[in-house]
Amino acid sequence: MQGITEGRALRAGREALAHFRWEQARTRFEAVLVRGEAPEALEGLSLAQWCLGEADATLQSLERAYRLYKDRGEPRAAARVATELAVQNQLNRGETAVANGWLQRAHRLLDDLDPGPEHAVLAVWEAHLLLLYWNDPQRAQERLADGARLSRALRLTDIELLALGLEGVVLVHTGSITEGMKRLDEVTTAAVAGELKDVSAAGNACCYMLTACEQVSDYDRLAQWFERVRSLVDHWRYRPALTFCRNHMIALLLWRGSWKEAEAEIEAMIREAEDLAPSFVAEGRLRLGDLRRRQGRLDEAAELYARLETDPRATLGRAAIAFERGDAASAADLVDRFFRRLPPGERLERVPGLELLVRASLRLGRRGRAEAAMGELHTIAEAAATEALRAAVRAAEAALAADAGDHETARRHLEDAIDLYTRSGGPHQAARARLDLACSLIALGRGPAAEAEAHTALDAAERLGAAGEAERARSLVREASAPPRATAGSGADRLHGGLSRRELEVLSLVAQGLSNQDIATRLYLSEHTAKRHVANILSKLGLPSRAAAAAYATRIGAI
Repeated sequence: MQGITEGRALRAGREALAHFRWEQARTRFEAVLVRGEAPEALEGLSLAQWCLGEADATLQSLERAYRLYKDRGEPRAAARVATELAVQNQLNRGETAVANGWLQRAHRLLDDLDPGPEHAVLAVWEAHLLLLYWNDPQRAQERLADGARLSRALRLTDIELLALGLEGVVLVHTGSITEGMKRLDEVTTAAVAGELKDVSAAGNACCYMLTACEQVSDYDRLAQWFERVRSLVDHWRYRPALTFCRNHMIALLLWRGSWKEAEAEIEAMIREAEDLAPSFVAEGRLRLGDLRRRQGRLDEAAELYARLETDPRATLGRAAIAFERGDAASAADLVDRFFRRLPPGERLERVPGLELLVRASLRLGRRGRAEAAMGELHTIAEAAATEALRAAVRAAEAALAADAGDHETARRHLEDAIDLYTRSGGPHQAARARLDLACSLIALGRGPAAEAEAHTALDAAERLGAAGEAERARSLVREASAPPRATAGSGADRLHGGLSRRELEVLSLVAQGLSNQDIATRLYLSEHTAKRHVANILSKLGLPSRAAAAAYATRIGAI
């Protein structure tokens, strides 16, 4: 009679799980456990606890279930729980060694058994950990192939679709972006349509899509899927997915310039992760560092990045700060370190580093290296074919053209970049491109047009709260609107000695004793370009040295 009652309670608990009634499921399973420890009840209870956001209790229930299955001589069930313990220990606590230990236990328990569902589950979740946490894409692909083949043979729909989603991730990471995104669209459609019954598999499948969208800068696709995925996890009342999905919302808000909303979401994500998945708190701090950097609050951003020493993305953030502060050499060194810390064969993660490396290399006069980075960036962006990545390519091409003194070509590239950034909903990136456009227009002697672009960038920067861009925009407004100085008797339309406005500005800085590197930093140029401007000034004025140029500047009042 007791067995019948226990069986009925277990069925009631599983029925509650199937309908996302987590509190009711917990109550049912706890009722079974009052009468004695049953691994089936503990396994069901662990899922209810996880969906309710009770991370520590989830691990405790799984560990008890594992011991009981093992004691009862049920290796398949014990291996299934060991696999889940591996995933939970990595996700919740970031404990890679412990997660790996549980994987090895699952392997040993299954090694002598005929292939079954537990083998497929182990293979696919192991591929998940290898690819997304342990930077071993080659081994991940091997395990993924095993899991996909077995799940198809056994008709395990949830695991087969999870494997298909991981295949999409692999394709995106290795450069087959179009094919990879097709698979991810398909899997996310299946999840949203309710084809996946396992909430963990469905949640992760959706997360693969949202993460890939961010990596290829496809923010329109991210926005389309985000609302559907968020509605799904709201319906499930699946707390972990709500927290992890919040991370992708933050990415979208940062891109779209909704920074106050982004900050509120970051704070909420950090609070939730402290209990749910402490290892995920670092993700919130990284997002906050990125926000502070965009806002121009560089000291705060640097402090946040310093707390994330092992994360390559924090290294890249430090590189961006160094560049903003005029230290191109440190920026280039940190970008190199960022590249070395990425998994072999990783391409998309290199994109923001390549963008920064182009500019840092130009400022250091390393044009060959800038061109090599530009070539790689162009190849990746061509494969992704998203407007945001195409805009990044145009902006980098403009930097190369401006460094060579071809400001007309730079102008065209920057206008294209602004259009693409605007269409992709990136106001901060568009404002930065406008500032570069204003510089090229000044160099072309088109002051009114430069002033208009600088004013537009200033308005955008002030709306966003981007202090660095706002300060630079004000400087460019002043420079573009300043009337040119005329040489006595030469007519108001001619500058001293035929110098351009930019050359007069460089001459003034030479007279103040600034080096070429200092001038480059002050004017957002490469050192090579600053050196070329100084050489042109000496040539046009027929002067033998910087000292003579400084004396000339004093004489004509150019300081």
